[in-house]
Amino acid sequence: MTRTILPSRTSSLARLNRVLAGKAFDNARFFVLVDENTYTHCLPRLISYVDRLQQAEFMEVPVGEECKDIAIATQLWQTLLESNADRQTILVNIGGGCITDLGGFVAAGYKRGIRYINIPTTLIGMVDAAIGGKTALNLNGSKNQVGFFHQPEIICIEPAFLNTLPDSEVLNGVFEMLKTFLIGDPVQYDRLCQMLLNGTFEIIPDMIASCAEIKTAIVKQDPRDLGIRRILNLGHTFGHAIEAYSHHNGQTPLAHGKAVGIGLICALYLSVRKLGLDPAILDRYRTVTTKLVSLPHYTLRDTEGILSYMRQDKKNANNDILCVLLQNLSAPVIDLPVPENEIRDALLKIS
Repeated sequence: MTRTILPSRTSSLARLNRVLAGKAFDNARFFVLVDENTYTHCLPRLISYVDRLQQAEFMEVPVGEECKDIAIATQLWQTLLESNADRQTILVNIGGGCITDLGGFVAAGYKRGIRYINIPTTLIGMVDAAIGGKTALNLNGSKNQVGFFHQPEIICIEPAFLNTLPDSEVLNGVFEMLKTFLIGDPVQYDRLCQMLLNGTFEIIPDMIASCAEIKTAIVKQDPRDLGIRRILNLGHTFGHAIEAYSHHNGQTPLAHGKAVGIGLICALYLSVRKLGLDPAILDRYRTVTTKLVSLPHYTLRDTEGILSYMRQDKKNANNDILCVLLQNLSAPVIDLPVPENEIRDALLKIS
């Protein structure tokens, strides 16, 4: 059972320090996985608060999606093996979604599974990527094609790490927050939209905690992603393909959160057409998104390229592209087959 340390009045890292001083960790040996950014900006704060990690060994990998590669995972396994890491070893992943994906994968595979702790340092990690036990690497340019379900021992969400991020990185997490509130909390969704439309957005710990609680509750019902957990993929079937297309076809590369934000427009557009979603919900979301990012204008040729990635989506079945759509706020519908001509239409209607 994963223990989640949520933001509160006291430092989450101070509470993590108390947990790791407990008997359950008496015989543990710790390794800390960082990237080049978190090594510089986050590791000093971590070890200043958490006594048990002051003697930990650390492993550093490149920043971004390039670290989610089987060759990098193999190098980390080799390091653990050469360091005589046993099954009592605990891997502490401190970073964004790429680090927690990679670290969780390495922990799941090493000696058939060791414990690990996720300490997300990005907003997208705090509200989504670090939660739920999905671990994955990329394969041949397609996201998250190889992985395990392996739940973290602890997730520690410390909002102070967000102070190390540029605004563009915080924005990635905002779109995952919008998605989470679309499927799980209309009141918080309205609050967040209003803040963004007014230009008064600030990182509010209670909103981060709300997102984490929504996802945790969904994962608890469906830890292996066989049913209700798929509602978390709202906007992602489009978003993953849009992201991949932008990185390989001479487009302006899009970060994951922004691509999902654009993909949500497609999902809500199809929700209006197929499920009778109130068009005002689409219009408001599009207005919010337009304030945050420049929307792409796709041609028919572009739609073919994006479709080639959507056909590889691991949620597809029986040669159908399956999407999550929205009947109303907090009323998602999973596994809806969407014909390719309707997908083209949605992509052409983004901007």
